[in-house]
Amino acid sequence: MTYTSILYLFIFLPGVMLFYQLAPGRHRYKVLLAASWLFFLSLSGKLIIYLLISTVSVHHIGLWLSSCKKDLNLTGVSAEEKKSLKAACAVKRRRILWLGLGVQLGMLVVLKYSGFFSDNINHLLKAVSYPNLLPAMKFALPIGISFYTLQAVSYLADVYYEKIPADDHLGRLALYLTFFPILMEGPICRYSQTANALTEGKPLEYKNVTYGFQRILWGLFKKLIIADRLNLLVETVFGSYKQYGGIVVILGAILYTFQLYADFSGCIDMTIGTGEIFGITIPENFRQPFFSKSPSEFWRRWHITLGTWLKDYVFYPISLTAPVKKFGKNSRAKLGKHVGQVVASAPALFGVWICNGFWHGTGWHYLFFGIYYFVLILLENLTEPYVIKAAEHLKINRNNVLYRIFQSVKLLIIVFIGELFFRAETMTAGLSMFQSIFTDFDTKVLTDGSLLQLGLSLADYTAVFLGFLAVLTVGIIHERGISIRDKISGYKIPVRWTLYYGAILLVIVLGAYGDGYLPAKLIYAGF
Repeated sequence: MTYTSILYLFIFLPGVMLFYQLAPGRHRYKVLLAASWLFFLSLSGKLIIYLLISTVSVHHIGLWLSSCKKDLNLTGVSAEEKKSLKAACAVKRRRILWLGLGVQLGMLVVLKYSGFFSDNINHLLKAVSYPNLLPAMKFALPIGISFYTLQAVSYLADVYYEKIPADDHLGRLALYLTFFPILMEGPICRYSQTANALTEGKPLEYKNVTYGFQRILWGLFKKLIIADRLNLLVETVFGSYKQYGGIVVILGAILYTFQLYADFSGCIDMTIGTGEIFGITIPENFRQPFFSKSPSEFWRRWHITLGTWLKDYVFYPISLTAPVKKFGKNSRAKLGKHVGQVVASAPALFGVWICNGFWHGTGWHYLFFGIYYFVLILLENLTEPYVIKAAEHLKINRNNVLYRIFQSVKLLIIVFIGELFFRAETMTAGLSMFQSIFTDFDTKVLTDGSLLQLGLSLADYTAVFLGFLAVLTVGIIHERGISIRDKISGYKIPVRWTLYYGAILLVIVLGAYGDGYLPAKLIYAGF
């Protein structure tokens, strides 16, 4: 059962809505929690044990962090004793936090990464003529482990830093971690963003339900018409890359980028729409990323919740460590204000992008993907003032349309190269595909019909193109700050429902399903 399946759309979700509305307000969160666990069981079965361990341990450790400080009695003690007691409490709370993080991240590392580390250690030992010392390890992964683990970590960190109080309501915390719309592909929510809304038990309202289904329909449009239709071509090109030259590789990289965006953002649309139905505001995860002008801006608009999570829980903590602060002070003193500041931020930025790469997967190509963006963003930060000065010296208007087009094209090339390595089966495959762009660039494939032998017909290309135009048009309108849904809601009922039925018909007619198609699994559900 996935968000695009008939079982989910026509049985599970309507059933949850029915039982939710029938339940008394104070018990409605129980309906959502039961639905979330049922959804998890349908996808991961007995692996729910990991989710339960995570939930119970987060709840207990959060309360422990809170009680440790509450139990600190400073009445009638001297100033020196107060200082000593506070220091001891701080040490204890820090150890409790590390225990909590160890449990959450330990399960993630063992289940997801132990095979990668054992394989690479064995390869290293083999290179120096030692026998394999570590067994090959591979564990079944529960759905959504990367997402609910990061939510658990953010909760514990926020309790530790006293941004939020520890929640003694186990059901609310469990629902925050496992709310079924966000379970497979996020977004990564903070406790302060969704936890209370999940247990308020608001009744279903007409506006929320219609807005929610509008958003779900838009997600289905992107997923079924663009992502699923492109999947056969992407699988063909990346699965048999040695058979194709540079033109096909470029096409594969470009179309995979669009597939990934349509798949992931489409799923997020369905997630946010489902939340809206129940009156729950789930944070946006995309903000027209392809309108960006630089890699750093792109990542502020793409997978927004992962980026802000890494900034708050990786970048800032690394920046505030004593060695990094000392390194930064020395860098500024020796290299000057700007260069020193950029160099000083490098260790924290490196930590962010190493984590970003590993979070997505266990291959070396994912690690390369992270380092690729680390280098690009570091160079961007380093050169930006000099680019501005050069533009002023050459009297180039950086707001000029031609200059902005140049920036956009440059950014798209950077993104396409990154996604080429991201999607490649291995690092070796990625390098081979990238090399073919320069060594096997045969333009005859554009005219000899080869592009119609990659799994897509002319009708498929046409449907994808029309779907892409629709997404582009909506993106341009949103970039101008116009709410299409508010506009539609202002129309009279006949016009409004004509648009709804027209959109449904488009998804039915142009969606990729049935014989001859290879529907894409929700891509980010694998991360």
